[in-house]
Amino acid sequence: MSNFSQIQTEAEFNSRAIDLFHKQKDACEIYNKYLRLIGRYDKEIQHWSEIPFLPIEFFKSHRVTSGQFEEQAVFTSSGTTGQITSKHFVKDLGVYEESFLKGFEFFYGKPEEWTVLALLPSYLERSGSSLVYMADHLIRRSNSESSGFFLHNQNDLFQLLNRIKNSNEKVLVIGVTFALLDFAEQNEVEFPELVVMETGGMKGRREEMTRDEVHSELKKCFHVNAIHSEYGMTELLSQAYSKGNGIFECPPWMRVAAREVTDPFNVSIAGSGALNIIDLANEDSCAFIATQDLCKIQPDGRFEVLGRYDHAEVRGCNLMVI
Repeated sequence: MSNFSQIQTEAEFNSRAIDLFHKQKDACEIYNKYLRLIGRYDKEIQHWSEIPFLPIEFFKSHRVTSGQFEEQAVFTSSGTTGQITSKHFVKDLGVYEESFLKGFEFFYGKPEEWTVLALLPSYLERSGSSLVYMADHLIRRSNSESSGFFLHNQNDLFQLLNRIKNSNEKVLVIGVTFALLDFAEQNEVEFPELVVMETGGMKGRREEMTRDEVHSELKKCFHVNAIHSEYGMTELLSQAYSKGNGIFECPPWMRVAAREVTDPFNVSIAGSGALNIIDLANEDSCAFIATQDLCKIQPDGRFEVLGRYDHAEVRGCNLMVI
């Protein structure tokens, strides 16, 4: 299995990213064609930010893989009715498991230490969700009998939270935003030690709200000081996490950069623009992705998501606009 998750230093990341670029520019057919079309196939790379980024839209129109293989899974984006969804062909599910387990452990500790409660109704009702796959593994890794999925049985979740709120267990509620807001409208639980993590996404179920409005409602419902967030997508095998205020941090094998909206080849590692992501777990697809999200990146690499391109489709997992 890959050792991308062993990366610890900036120099290690830079070296691995450049090595992977040289591999994928030949192994990934659509990336190869894209680089040649934009005249950057032979570009000399000294720093990872100079690597050309593949527009994320190609995951909807092409099979984005490095080499030929029979996939173990195909993750698909949620989208809304009539939208073309992205497809991520996964050669080795062990790579995804390594990434999300090591990523969770990096930010929160071992999943065995947690009670994991997943409120993901729309994702459970369809196949191909990478988020459900991750949540299922975190639940099964958990040593708590209380861990599990909640579809529409919100009263069961309410009763469970009240039962365990004084148990000294470490409890995580991870939920799609509209479902957490639905829960908050009907319930109130005084559980200040609870970790509430929203994964974004209204999916047309509710009126769009700003992140601050969403977090304010959820903080009142659960009586917590901060709302955590997960930033992930079908096209990535890694996640960034926020422990409050919508400021995301990447695991050591993932980096973000900002590109100018009017000049996508002008990329900086800090500042505002459209979000580019390097995910070294994407070793069998493409690790260098130009997303349709807008961002503000701090000098230390942490970032905020500020919304979407005006012309971009509303992603099922999109984070709220500021």
